[in-house]
Amino acid sequence: MNEFFTQKLAFEHNHHSKKLFGVKDQHLILIEKKFGVRVTTGKDCILIKGDEGNVSKVYRLLQNLLDLLTKDFIFRSRDFKFILSLWEENDNPDIKKIFSERIEIASVKGYITPRSIVQYEYIYAIDNFDVVIGIGPAGTGKTYLAMAKAVSALQKKKFGRIVLVRPAVEAGEKLGYLPGDIFEKVNPYLRPLYDALYDMVGMEQARQMVENGIVEIAPLAFMRGRTLNDSFIILDEAQNSTPEQMKMFLTRLGFNSKVVITGDITQIDLPGHQKSGLVETQHILKGIKDIEFIHFSERDVVRNDIVKTVIKAYEKYEEKKYC
Repeated sequence: MNEFFTQKLAFEHNHHSKKLFGVKDQHLILIEKKFGVRVTTGKDCILIKGDEGNVSKVYRLLQNLLDLLTKDFIFRSRDFKFILSLWEENDNPDIKKIFSERIEIASVKGYITPRSIVQYEYIYAIDNFDVVIGIGPAGTGKTYLAMAKAVSALQKKKFGRIVLVRPAVEAGEKLGYLPGDIFEKVNPYLRPLYDALYDMVGMEQARQMVENGIVEIAPLAFMRGRTLNDSFIILDEAQNSTPEQMKMFLTRLGFNSKVVITGDITQIDLPGHQKSGLVETQHILKGIKDIEFIHFSERDVVRNDIVKTVIKAYEKYEEKKYC
């Protein structure tokens, strides 16, 4: 029969501890379920009871959480769940370091924090490399975090404008059959970029930024012949760029500019046997100074949990299909 181990964590009972416990102790209940321990609170201490290894892990977790809270970090429900998953999967992760990479935005958003170690590495890379290429499945925050960094950098006057680019490639529908002129035809392909911008600064401010040319949203084909100086440039859905387009895009980079390229190489919509520029660039640019590749997986998905399950199911199906 296993012996239970008990460890006591002393703390000062104040507003920080209330935030740690959550409404009706919901955070402590989540910890109990995740690690199979019993957590009880006294006037000035927390008692953790269970398997010695899990008790020790929860003790260190609670120490780290209390330390974060004393630095005025506010836990949202999804933050707390992410921290628990991070702690479960890693041995003593540095959550202070991860959450120190939060992106400050002067809007209702306030700030945005990474939700996985890879997201943390992605944000760090954007700060420290001229070209960052984020590859991975939908829902991992590739475009959203890049947009957040772009808006934050613009507000801090590090760059003069944001340029958002997407290939106008059909995904089962023909562009020519859509109504309107060329701008009306390509607008649906650029909509996800508009949506992310709206979420960052609000619809009215986003429209003003676009109208004033502070934010430019354009199809990839429109980049030919240009040089982009003093700009934060994002190429989204880059898996649908051709090798020629990717080379063209990368050579648009001017002075005091930064490029973030995002894409999912499992969802290529290019016609026929056309090669993807994003797939090819992994081999061409690997190891080059000032260019950093960040690879996401289903573990980094921050949408509904079922999205992770869907991605995993498709990966298993593809593996069997081609075995």
